[in-house]
Amino acid sequence: MAADLRRIFKAYDVRGIYPEEFDEDAAYRIGRAFAQWVQSERLVLGRDCRLSSPALAEAFTSGVSRAGVMVVDIGLATTDMVYFASGRLSLPGAMFTASHNPPSYNGLKLCRAAAAPVGEATGLSEIREIAELAGNEGPSPGGNGRRVQHMDMKAAYLEHLLSFADVEHFAPMTVVADAANGMAGLVVPDLFDRLPAKLVPLYMDLDGTFPNHPADPIRPENQVDVKREVTQHGADLGLAFDGDADRVFLVDEHAEGVSGSLVTALVAQGMLERNPGATILYNVICSRVVPEVIREHGGRPMRTRVGHSFIKEVMAETGAAFGGEHSGHYYFRDHYNADSGLVAAVVVMDQMSKAGRTLSDLLAPLRRYADSGEINREVKDARAVVERIAAAYPQEHQDRMDGLTVEFDDWWFNVRPSNTEPLLRLNVEATSEELLRQKTAEVLALVEG
Repeated sequence: MAADLRRIFKAYDVRGIYPEEFDEDAAYRIGRAFAQWVQSERLVLGRDCRLSSPALAEAFTSGVSRAGVMVVDIGLATTDMVYFASGRLSLPGAMFTASHNPPSYNGLKLCRAAAAPVGEATGLSEIREIAELAGNEGPSPGGNGRRVQHMDMKAAYLEHLLSFADVEHFAPMTVVADAANGMAGLVVPDLFDRLPAKLVPLYMDLDGTFPNHPADPIRPENQVDVKREVTQHGADLGLAFDGDADRVFLVDEHAEGVSGSLVTALVAQGMLERNPGATILYNVICSRVVPEVIREHGGRPMRTRVGHSFIKEVMAETGAAFGGEHSGHYYFRDHYNADSGLVAAVVVMDQMSKAGRTLSDLLAPLRRYADSGEINREVKDARAVVERIAAAYPQEHQDRMDGLTVEFDDWWFNVRPSNTEPLLRLNVEATSEELLRQKTAEVLALVEG
């Protein structure tokens, strides 16, 4: 029976449990549909180390070939390596990965030439409709005359990463990097071989069963190992990557986690040194410190919705040098407007080298507010709850760019429905811990009715 494509096509990508939801037939149909939709003679294909990725990539390749398009297969890759290849070769791209999801999942991220995003509003729905019309045809024996060109992009990609730092004046430092047995392990050891820095590697072996801990570093329990090793080795920095390495989470020399907002502010400083007066993007749940720092360093802050498709579109429209999300996604104009955990890590290390200061010292002036982090609550009707909350606050303090944001002088919050789950996501920030506790309780009481 054909897979239900409506179930696995999400707002930004394709994602589902293998093989119950996302199988070879679905991969074949999506490959054929994507090739028809994108109208290119060639497209780039990469994959992560999940056990199902080779079979799904093979089926996808058959579908692409059936549509008369050649696959440029770069093999095992980080997602941002596929974006790099898409940009460098000016070709559409596809990456088989389920990022931070458990081993039973797999997924597919797609982009147009030069890493331009493909999301629900920028082609993903059309691709699904084309794939649904293909029915349950399935790959035929012999691979439909597969047309594949194998290409190794790793060396060029490493040079690209190094272009974001002044390597000749790079300060010696000790860095713990946790790849979680995901795709960062393909790149991080080779990257550090080119830097005057000592790498303490954690779980660099590629293993799609993720035997040590889930490749989901946004969860504090998955940062325990990197924090322990930072302490044991007296390291200057800890880096925790997700499964496809498009996100990175930082740990300072005191083994304290660093929020995505503070990383966004710090990287923005570095980007503005390289691009004076540039536009810098940040999303609606980033701390107020982000636009403050951008202005203080001569940049132009611009607020966006949450989500990579939205940010990449605004990056392209405005020529912004950099964009950051509180969730650990960091986007770079010189990386084809795409997100890269590895580029962000290089920029942070470069900032530390130039300043000759510890990470906690660099971040100290940025710690201006108290924040709740993202609080998720399961609700029956998320939109109705949002309207109930809106009714409790004066309209002049509200905006609806993404969910509901309510702003006062000394605190603000954003509440928005999840795109994929029956959840309401709440972020609160205030000028003090006491005010934060009070206002978080106030909004949660409205959420819970």
